[in-house]
Parts: sequence; structure tokens; C-alpha cells
Amino acid sequence: MAATIEEITVSYEEDGVLLVKELDKAVLSKGAWTTIMFRYQQWDPKTTAYGPDKYTIRRYRKMNEQYSQQSKFNISSVAQAEKIVATLQQWIKN
Repeated sequence: MAATIEEITVSYEEDGVLLVKELDKAVLSKGAWTTIMFRYQQWDPKTTAYGPDKYTIRRYRKMNEQYSQQSKFNISSVAQAEKIVATLQQWIKN
């Protein structure tokens, strides 16, 4: 868990190997409930390299001075990300 929004990350290391590498994050909302979108890559032990960029949106709740993850939505592909962007742009214009 993290005490500040800046400390929240999706990076994950196990046995000295960075399995999930955070590339970027955008804070979408702040407060007792915080929403953050992350861009990241996962380590592929078969190829010994990081895979393609992936995206996730996560909600955190601050309780007892600590943020804990409450929910997440993983965007499964670039195509899905593009559809989400296109749909939101269409809705915002109307």
C-alpha cells in the first residue's frame, strides 16, 4: 500500500526481476477515491524481454492514511484502447 498518490505504482518485482515495468501514469481524479491510468509492460521469461505496452485503469481508496486498490480495468489491446478513445470523443462532442 502507499501513503501518497506519488507512491502508487503498478511496477512489480519478484526474485530480483522486474515483472511489471511502469512506463507512465496519469492521475484522473484525486481525493478519498483516486483513479489512475497506467501504461506498463510485462516481462516475458520466454523471450527474456518486455512485451508490448499495456494499459490499466485502477481505483484506490484512502483509509487509515493508506491507499488500497479497490478495482481495476485492464485494456486488453491497442485496438480496444482506440475504441474507448473514439467512443469517449464521440460522446463528449454530443
